[in-house]
Amino acid sequence: MKKLRVLYKIRQPNLSTKKTSNVRTPIIMKVKMLIASDDARYTMKLSEQISKNHNDMLEVIVCSNSEMLEKIFSLHKVEIALIDQPFVKYFEEIEVKLPLILHSDAQADDAPQELVRIGKYRRISTIVADILAIYSKVSKSIVVGVGKKTSITAVWSPAGGVGKTTVALATATALAKSGKSVFYLNLESFTSLPIYFSEGRKSISAVFEMLESNEGDVKMLISGISAEENGITYLSRPNNYDDINILSKENIEELVHCCAALADELIVDISLPCDTRTKKVLEMAEKILLVTDKSETAKTKLSQFINQNNVYENIREKVSLVANKGATAEGLQTDSVNSLPQVFAISEAQIYKELATHIKADSLTT
Repeated sequence: MKKLRVLYKIRQPNLSTKKTSNVRTPIIMKVKMLIASDDARYTMKLSEQISKNHNDMLEVIVCSNSEMLEKIFSLHKVEIALIDQPFVKYFEEIEVKLPLILHSDAQADDAPQELVRIGKYRRISTIVADILAIYSKVSKSIVVGVGKKTSITAVWSPAGGVGKTTVALATATALAKSGKSVFYLNLESFTSLPIYFSEGRKSISAVFEMLESNEGDVKMLISGISAEENGITYLSRPNNYDDINILSKENIEELVHCCAALADELIVDISLPCDTRTKKVLEMAEKILLVTDKSETAKTKLSQFINQNNVYENIREKVSLVANKGATAEGLQTDSVNSLPQVFAISEAQIYKELATHIKADSLTT
C-alpha cells in the first residue's frame, strides 16, 4: 500500500530564544475541511456541529462514497481531510495539507503510522478542538486587516484585592446577557480562573508558545482550545505563572487582535505590574475600567498612579473609574465614576454573577 502524501511538518517552538515578531492581524478566511466516511449518521452530526459552531472558520464538505472524491478534489482545495478507515486507501495519491485518521477500536487500522489519529467516538467539541489545534501549527495567519470590529475593554488596578477580576467577569456577564458574544482574556501571572471556570482544555501557555515562535495560526489555535461557560469564552490558565514572560509587547498585540476577532466584546483582565505588556493593552483598549475599593491602601495606590504616572495622561479619556465594594471616588481626580455595591455570597463565582445584575449592558464599556 502506498503512503498518503503528508504535506506538513509540525515544528515545536523554541522557548529558549527570544524573537521579536511583526504583529499579524488575522482576517477571517474559511478553511475547507473534508469528512470522508460511510457512516452517514455520524458524518451528518459532526458536520452540523462544526458548521454551527465554527462557520466563520471552517467550510465542511462531506463525502460518503469513493466516487465523490475525484469530483470534490477537482472543485475544492481541501486543507483538512478527516478520513474514516474504509476511505484511507482512496487517499494514496491525493495531496492534502493535513490528513487526519478517524480512529475507532472497532475498525482495523491500516493507515500509515505517521498520520495523526483522531478518536472517533468522543465529544464533538473535543474532536474539533483537537483538529483546530493541530491545523493551527501547520498554518499561517493572513496579515491583511481586521475581519470584524470588536470593542476592547481593559480592566486594571494598581492595587491587589480590589475585585478587579470580579468586575471584569461581571462586565463580561452583563454583556453576554445583552446578547453579545464575549471573550474574556485573563493575562494575570497568578490567576484565579479555576474558581470561576472549568479547566478541561489546553492551557493558554500553548498560545504563548506559538506567539513567541512566530509560527502557526494563532487565531485558529485560540478558537480550538478556548472554552465557553455562561456565555463567556475564555482560555484556561497558564501552566506556570511566568509563562507570559516569554511574550513581547508585539506578541501581546497579536494575542489581543486574535481574541478580538472571535467575539463582539473582548474583556482583558490585566496583571498588576504596569509593564510594557500592560501598557500595550491599555493603549489598544477603547475603554479602560480602573478598579478601586474603599480601603486606604487601594485609594493611595490609585492616587499615585493618577497623579504621578505619565501613563494615565495618555489614557485618561478612555478611563472609567469603578469604585467597587461600596467605595466612592472622593478625593480622586477622575472624570467618569461607576459605583458598585458590596456583594456577599457563598462563592466568588456567585459574587460576580450577582454584581452583573447591578451593571447595565454597555454602561461600563461605552
